[in-house]
Amino acid sequence: MEIGKLPESVLKRSVIKQLHVKRPEVGAGPGIGEDCATVQIGPDEEMVLSTDPITGTASDIGELAVTISVNDLASAGAEPIGILLTVLLTPRMREAKLKAIMQQVDAACKRYNVQVIGGHTEVTDAVTQPLISVTAVGKVKKGQMVSTGGAKPDMDLVLTKWIGLEGTSIIAKDYEEQLLTKLPESLVETAKSFDKYLSVLPESQIAVQHGVAAMHDVTEGGIFGALWEMGEASGIGLDVDLKSIPVKQETIEVCEFFGINPYELISSGAMLIATEDGNGLVRKLNEAGIASAIIGKSNSSNDKRVLSGDEVRFLEPPKADALYAVNSNI
Repeated sequence: MEIGKLPESVLKRSVIKQLHVKRPEVGAGPGIGEDCATVQIGPDEEMVLSTDPITGTASDIGELAVTISVNDLASAGAEPIGILLTVLLTPRMREAKLKAIMQQVDAACKRYNVQVIGGHTEVTDAVTQPLISVTAVGKVKKGQMVSTGGAKPDMDLVLTKWIGLEGTSIIAKDYEEQLLTKLPESLVETAKSFDKYLSVLPESQIAVQHGVAAMHDVTEGGIFGALWEMGEASGIGLDVDLKSIPVKQETIEVCEFFGINPYELISSGAMLIATEDGNGLVRKLNEAGIASAIIGKSNSSNDKRVLSGDEVRFLEPPKADALYAVNSNI
């Protein structure tokens, strides 16, 4: 199998269809495009859980592990509470590196007021670089979890910040020397700094207060993958204006250098939102200093279309993230 997310057909056939145990306490469970599950913990409250590994880079993985996991909870409209960490280390790694990773974890936890509530740490030759897998725990009022699959026809599709932020930052850090052979140092430094935009917790809180039908943080597979997943999970079609999708010039330059598609690049930091009042949400986000734009509209068809002038592209299930093509394009 190829590196990256499992193809949707394999995920349905060999993962979801093999799971048969159901419990009454469990509300939302596994599904295409869904990042969180809920467990009822009281008459009017549900626990929200999510899990994610950090595998695309060895840079700043402690920071990324916490932020990406909190983003999953934020996409569900949940308040983050804690995380459990599984940390796998290579035999050649020094203890100082482990300490630095955990200091990153602690700094991010302080920022989001999230506690490390347990985990497991192990040295193994089964990995070639440090790997962190996180289970995040949050809470939400019963029946108020926001799903990826809640969008309805004729809703505005709003995207916060810019696509490709996480991927651009990772590439700029991991391949800085190569980039500097053709790109200005100032551009590479700016690209590296995009990790400061990766949290979507502020926009999720504003969106929930405004009223939204669906939210999905844009991760592996990029914006094209997130659009497909929201459309598929919601059973709707989409019409998206390619020119309305916000992207930083640094992302374009970095992607052109390696010959990869920025619209298929991992994009934590951007949130895809379906709402009946896109203009009102964009206005509230902008008032809070969060860039956002309406990029399209949902419809009652099954077609997920990206429009660029007279050109029409029909989206397909996401394949391996563009980040994984960087090595092969050097």
